[in-house]
Amino acid sequence: MSTLSEAYGDYPIPSDITPLDFNSIDKVPETHIWSQPDLQTHQYHPQDPIIPVIDLTDPNAIDQIRQACETLGMFQVINHGVPSVLVNKVESEIRRLFGLPIQEKCKVLRSPTGATGYGTARISPFYDKGMWHEGFTIMGSCLDDAKTLWPHDFQGFCDTMDAFQNQMKLLAHNLLRLIFQSLDATQEEINWATSSHGSQGALQLNSYPSCPNPDGTLGLAAHTDTLLLTLLHQGGGVNGLEIFVEGSGWTPVKPVEDGFVVNLGDLMHIFSNSKFPVVYHRVMVNQSKQRISAAYFCGPPVESVVAPSSKFRNPCFRPLVVKEYISLKAKHFNKALSLIGQE
Repeated sequence: MSTLSEAYGDYPIPSDITPLDFNSIDKVPETHIWSQPDLQTHQYHPQDPIIPVIDLTDPNAIDQIRQACETLGMFQVINHGVPSVLVNKVESEIRRLFGLPIQEKCKVLRSPTGATGYGTARISPFYDKGMWHEGFTIMGSCLDDAKTLWPHDFQGFCDTMDAFQNQMKLLAHNLLRLIFQSLDATQEEINWATSSHGSQGALQLNSYPSCPNPDGTLGLAAHTDTLLLTLLHQGGGVNGLEIFVEGSGWTPVKPVEDGFVVNLGDLMHIFSNSKFPVVYHRVMVNQSKQRISAAYFCGPPVESVVAPSSKFRNPCFRPLVVKEYISLKAKHFNKALSLIGQE
């Protein structure tokens, strides 16, 4: 059976994946200066939508989740069961990782055909300008990379990331059950998304260093996530994440203490038959503060078939193998969904 790592590895990234050495530059290079239309911002006003914060212990949580999924495709959760002590350890290890010299980090540089390790964002080839970002991708064990980075002090990083991946998988499956139940999905469909043996996950650690000209560049350009669901921890309370809302423009997603952002992906848009919107989001950078985050992407088995739920009589999308959709996204990026629509 194919894995998520193999599915992404089948589609090499055709460009340099080495991030800038952010510690050695004092101004944004031309390669990373974006045009003003790309940087268009939105001034907040009271009528703007507010990203819902949902308490998972609330008896009405499933109704609140349904509403959030139908309107924005994004919400935040609290009282989710993930220990704050673990989250703090994750933040500490992220800072330790990205605080290493660029020469050390490049020892675990992701290969063009690889899916894990250090490098630029996978969406980078679809944009002419570089992003003010460096990332580290983990799928399963990170033991080999950790041993390379810290030959005598790798165990703490591995244990923390293993524990965090396990917690993220449990939370993602809990949320997927609630979301699927809100769609009146069948038990078979719920099992497809939440099978403990078949589901696939990836953990992406991100650093957006402080930037001398934050108004001239982007941390991460506008995109949608590929799989069913993304869980995001915004470390250190630093703003930057924005979601595009029709009629309102780019809207900040402010960090919530002990909260996780829940972001629906393309596969969820397909399964909901477009009932849940596509979620375009991006990351802005800060002049004085580094922004860090940890994103967990959760999807079904890559060799399984994704299609609109059986409850929909007029499907908007044709059925296709998950791996095929990953291929379309790797080749066509934000146009991928338009290529699988039903006539």
